[in-house]
Parts: sequence; structure tokens; C-alpha cells
Amino acid sequence: MAELSSLGGSEAEAYERIRAQRPDPPVVVTCEHASERLPSPWTLPEEDTWLRGTHWMSDLGAASLARRLAERLGADAVLAGFSRILVDPNRHEDDETLIRTHADGRRIALNQGVSPEERERRLGWWSAYHDAVAATVSASTAPILFAVHSFTPSYEGQARAMTLGVLYDHEEVLARRLADHLQQADLEPNDVRLNEPYSGKDGLIYCVHRHAVACDRRALEIEVRQDLLVTPDYRDALLQALVSFFDVSSSSIRGERSGVSDQG
Repeated sequence: MAELSSLGGSEAEAYERIRAQRPDPPVVVTCEHASERLPSPWTLPEEDTWLRGTHWMSDLGAASLARRLAERLGADAVLAGFSRILVDPNRHEDDETLIRTHADGRRIALNQGVSPEERERRLGWWSAYHDAVAATVSASTAPILFAVHSFTPSYEGQARAMTLGVLYDHEEVLARRLADHLQQADLEPNDVRLNEPYSGKDGLIYCVHRHAVACDRRALEIEVRQDLLVTPDYRDALLQALVSFFDVSSSSIRGERSGVSDQG
């Protein structure tokens, strides 16, 4: 069952929360770039309309996969209800790309000259999402926080042939196990990489890493090439591969220490 949290205004949802349907789910699922929504009073200026439908506004296909994965695993999930173009919940509040001013070399009019007061208003949405994730993780016994994202097949003129990335910071062993499992799955095409196209060691799995450290859990993020993820057959095959991994591995994972603990 999903619930929506509002910061005021009929369409001002800060997050969507899906409640666990089993007492021992293997993961808490998150999706930081789930939505294109700009809550009131924000609107997209005319010169920014080219951003609609692009990865700068949301991760295409990620929300659908996150919801389906949570449903299949009977797990909790938290999905952001606002666009990353407003404020990015997968960035530290001091990150220079928290409120991005340019994309593809073009100026983002919405984000020019953001005042300290405006920044604080936007951070209210960022904080509401993180508060929801923190509360969900604290109330769950799930050992893993698993973020669902997608990436573009071409970025700033560079083609990306890879199809899946498993991102991690401390959890290299667990990440390799998932990557090996996915590489053997019935997916076509199938080219799985670790810490590509971004690295979790560079702060780019910020949300799940932050909350995993706070609650002594484990954190992974999956990046799926968006042209594949929006294809139902590929999405369903990937969903089945993820479900089989977490269902089969959950008992052994619960008995292991987190990589954070292992490193001190």
C-alpha cells in the first residue's frame, strides 16, 4: 500500500511510501529520481521545457522497477515525489550539483540566482524525503538498502555500451555477488559493470549510503540503461533476476556484517 506525504498543496507530495507486506523483507527499496513533478509554487520556465522527458528531470523507468521490486519482495519502498531538477535527494546538501545550474552545456533558468531563502525552501523537500527514508529504515529489519536508478545510453556525446551498473562504497563483496548473478541472468543485451557509469565511492549513492551508515545496514545501487529499462520484456527479466537474488541470498546476508562495520 502506498502513501503520499505532502508539504502543503494538493500536488505537493514529497515522497511515495510503499509499506512492507512481509515481516522480514530482504531490502528497503529507494528511488531518488522517480518523478518529474515540480510541486507548487514552482513551474518550469519556457526556456527549460526541453528538459521534460530527459534524465535531467527523472530517471526513466526507475520508478516502475522500484515499485514492482518492492511488490514482488513484499518490501518497503520510498520514492521521491519531486524532480531532481528542483533539488537532488541523491546528493549531499553541500554538493555543487544539489541544485544544478546547467545541463548538457545549457543554462537551467529555473535554477539561476537561487537565493538562500529559496534554497532552504527546496531543502525542505530534500529533508522530507530523507526523513521518510530514515523512518522506514529504522522501522525495518531489512539488511540492505537498495536504490534504483537509470542512466542514458549517451552522455555528453559519449556512448555507453554497458547495460547495468552495480554501485557500492564499502560493500564490494556484496556488489560483486549481485553483479555476477546479473551477468548470468537471462538478459539481452547484458554487460554488467561495477561502479559504472558512476562510482559509489564518489558520493554518488549518497542516499542509501547515508542511511545505511546511520542504521548499520548495507547499501547498493543499481543503474540500468534507460532505453532497456523502458522496454517491458527487459524490465520484467531484470525484475525476476533481482527478486531471485534477494530472495535466495537474504538469509545468508542477514548473517553477515556490513562492509561499513568491517572497515572500522
